Amino acid sequence: MKGEQFKIVKFPVVTEKSNEASAGNKYTFCVDKKSGKIGIKKAVEEIYNVKVEKVNIVNMPRKKKNYKFRIEGYKPGYKKAVVTLKEGDKIAIT
Repeated sequence: MKGEQFKIVKFPVVTEKSNEASAGNKYTFCVDKKSGKIGIKKAVEEIYNVKVEKVNIVNMPRKKKNYKFRIEGYKPGYKKAVVTLKEGDKIAIT
């Protein structure tokens, strides 16, 4: 189905650690919780026109958040994928 890859890969994660890893051809994306490694690999290859060598997945847990007046809540958890590209391929993430 057309546009299915945009439901799997939501957005790139831009942090200091992920920017340093991009020098080694590793890019970090926030992905759908139900997606697997094969689906993530196909989606990144279709969106960015690159060859993916390896995919690592991390489930980030929800975090406790304190709001005003001693009200406690939670920030939702998410799934993060670290994608390693083949030598010579790059993704322009700013």
